[in-house]
Amino acid sequence: MKQLLTSFAQYEYWANEKILNVVLGLTEEQQKQQIVSSFPSIHKTCSHVWDASRVWWQRLQHEQPVMGPTVDANYPMAEVIDSILKQNRKWIDWLITASEAAIEQDLSYNNLKGEPYRQPVKDILLHLFNHGTYHRGQLVTMLRQVGVEQIPQTDYIVYSRL
Repeated sequence: MKQLLTSFAQYEYWANEKILNVVLGLTEEQQKQQIVSSFPSIHKTCSHVWDASRVWWQRLQHEQPVMGPTVDANYPMAEVIDSILKQNRKWIDWLITASEAAIEQDLSYNNLKGEPYRQPVKDILLHLFNHGTYHRGQLVTMLRQVGVEQIPQTDYIVYSRL
């Protein structure tokens, strides 16, 4: 399981770097253009990706209280992107040094509504990496809607060929 999750974490970093480099090249107007999606702009979608990874990291580290969402905080896009990639790097580094037991253990946490849950770390990590894939797919569609024609492939199979 550790090897698979480490590969997914490394893929997450690689895929995010490819897509987020495109996002970084957009004008601020394009980044914040209103688009119908889970989040109403590329900027807010990226902020959400940062939030999700950061919140799960804080839970894994047993930090209290967990810092809430920043979607409406309006950080500069360069800072959001840098923060996403730094957080991705933390997951990679943690997985490289984590034991199989640490990956298999249950983590108790409260969701953002305060509801308690207990789940294996491996399931949380699978969720987190799948969540990133989901939002990268949205970003591809959003990028097309703001006029981007050259979008890099970020499928796992492309990454696995490297």
